Amino acid sequence: MNARLCLLLILLPLQVAAQGFAGLGQGGDGFAVPRPDPEFAFPADHGPHPDYRIEWWYLTASLEAADGTPYGIQWTLFRSALTPEGPQVWMGHMGITTPDAHHSGERLARGGIGQAGVEAAPFAAWIDEWRMAGPDLGDLTLSARGTEAGYDLALTAEGPLVFHGADGFSVKSASGQASYYYSQPFYRVSGTLDLPSGPVEVSGQGWLDREWSSQPLEDDQEGWDWFSLHLEGGAKLMAFQLRGGTPFAYASWIDPDGTLTPYSGDALRLEALDISQVAGRDVPTEWRLELPARDLDLTVRAVNPRSWQATLFPYWEGPVTATGSHAATGYLEMTGYE
Repeated sequence: MNARLCLLLILLPLQVAAQGFAGLGQGGDGFAVPRPDPEFAFPADHGPHPDYRIEWWYLTASLEAADGTPYGIQWTLFRSALTPEGPQVWMGHMGITTPDAHHSGERLARGGIGQAGVEAAPFAAWIDEWRMAGPDLGDLTLSARGTEAGYDLALTAEGPLVFHGADGFSVKSASGQASYYYSQPFYRVSGTLDLPSGPVEVSGQGWLDREWSSQPLEDDQEGWDWFSLHLEGGAKLMAFQLRGGTPFAYASWIDPDGTLTPYSGDALRLEALDISQVAGRDVPTEWRLELPARDLDLTVRAVNPRSWQATLFPYWEGPVTATGSHAATGYLEMTGYE
């Protein structure tokens, strides 16, 4: 066991693993708390916010090879503050999904020594040699490698940033807990996957989520099911539900020009259609997703049902396809399945 892992096992609040990622669901005492009517300042807000407990830079891409084979990748950097005045710790995740395999990797680091971090301008996010960087969020290169596979990709934004909830104030429970949340869902992606079978040239669409808070979940919320979908015709959809206690659901419909319309409560309907045994757990890997206000009725299926991230905080993460009222590709993330 390396020194960094020992450090995080001592310091990170592992009892919240069932709720999601490092610190979600814990109290935010002493930390800054998101407030309505946020005023974002760019490029500064692309960088870290150490006065908030938890934050992430989360990129997924739905990709395809020249022969039509679907693939997916994930690159994530998490920052967690252990106390309002105390040290920052960093956790990086990567994933590569093929129809037949899922490769994952994890990096852990402490802050303050240059091993991991984020700079707003020019933009750079890194942990060890894993890196997402460019002059700004509109033009990025992305690289990471696990023990079996890796990738080198280029991303170009073809649309604006979008701000979820009420102009970026994203409510997560009936009692009003919230995060600041914006996305860049309009990336055009190309590059190379380095797989055990050899390199594969791919292209497709990417989605970057930026989110930070100090207490996003209620104590009795068990986890979430989160979808990001690239719909035929150029529209995008982000949708999630939080399970347990008083369930909470939300969706962002994003027009091709970036105009966002929020929907909450019963406006979004999610139903698990098929359950897969994954890592000894029952995990829904086929869903019905309905947003009647947009005449949207989809069946969403995992490209590979066994897309399990066997990391310190394990969860399901992988590419999906959708059929029904619209065709779509995208990503599904599910946490809290025990």
